[in-house]
Amino acid sequence: MASYFNTADTLNFLSKLTIRRAWNAFKVWSSFQLSKLTHKPIQWGYPISISFEPTTSCNLRCPECPSGLRQFTRPTGMLNPAFFNKTIDEIYKDVMYLIFYFQGEPYLNPTFLEMVKYAHDRGIYTATSTNAHYLTEEKAKKTVESGLDRLIISIDGTTQEVYQQYRRGGKLEKVLQGARNIVKWKKELKSKTPFIFFQFLVVRPNEHQIEEVKKLGKEIGVDQVRFKTAQVYDYENDPNQLIPTNEKYSRYKKDKEGDVKINSGMNNYCWRLWHANVITWDGLVVPCCFDKDATHQLGNLKSENFKDIWQNGNYKDFRTKIMQSRKNIDICANCSEGLKVWER
Repeated sequence: MASYFNTADTLNFLSKLTIRRAWNAFKVWSSFQLSKLTHKPIQWGYPISISFEPTTSCNLRCPECPSGLRQFTRPTGMLNPAFFNKTIDEIYKDVMYLIFYFQGEPYLNPTFLEMVKYAHDRGIYTATSTNAHYLTEEKAKKTVESGLDRLIISIDGTTQEVYQQYRRGGKLEKVLQGARNIVKWKKELKSKTPFIFFQFLVVRPNEHQIEEVKKLGKEIGVDQVRFKTAQVYDYENDPNQLIPTNEKYSRYKKDKEGDVKINSGMNNYCWRLWHANVITWDGLVVPCCFDKDATHQLGNLKSENFKDIWQNGNYKDFRTKIMQSRKNIDICANCSEGLKVWER
């Protein structure tokens, strides 16, 4: 087992820490602990981590992804760099960690790497997740030059036959070549970043390839192989037969009656609601990455100030509902936060 950060990655992350960011993180953490004790939504400070969505567009059609299935009710579009820069200028002194991902494929946004560099130049730790179909030699070089700190490459199979069962429309060889390109340009430019993950979403069609992807990761030279459990919307019926048989890699388990349940506790609080949030490409602020269709809109950055939104009535109401009964909130009912497996 390995932790989410390895030593080099941890040191890089900690290098982004300033006195102001450390004080903000302490305020956020302490207010969360006090909220748990009092059962009241106390919120001090501003987010430690933010997810910004580069685009809702995607080139693949994965069966449990609303972007891939083209099932969004919200519009498809691209994050505007001017809007992004304006928002970052407002919050960068408090935020440490910026995830360039929510839905869609980030590299489809033509200004994606320019935005990464903008955040990097303001001392923010930056990360993204990609299906790696656009990591050409040129894009790989620009990725390293952008200062991106972490690159998660989705590789959900070690053969094309298995890979395409989930990554529908994808080409495994493109993924592998993209990974090789990144590894090459890290060496060429003598760069310590980005830290490269192979992320393997464990589903029934690929669970027999877990050991193989570890070997593949070593052969290509990625820094870590990470196994992630899959969210299945209709987990009681599992129409695509995705829930793995190995419960170690599953978000779900059968109870004594044979009914399928989420394999996690449902405490009436959520750390994510205190330390992080998600911003869609068009400026909507939503609670977390489980709100894929942005149905729980807590504010709109096109017309409101970020720091005002973070403390507004919508946020207080949502945090209150979480502390009353998170099972009654649709996006929280199928949440299994923390059910990930990290390995070298």
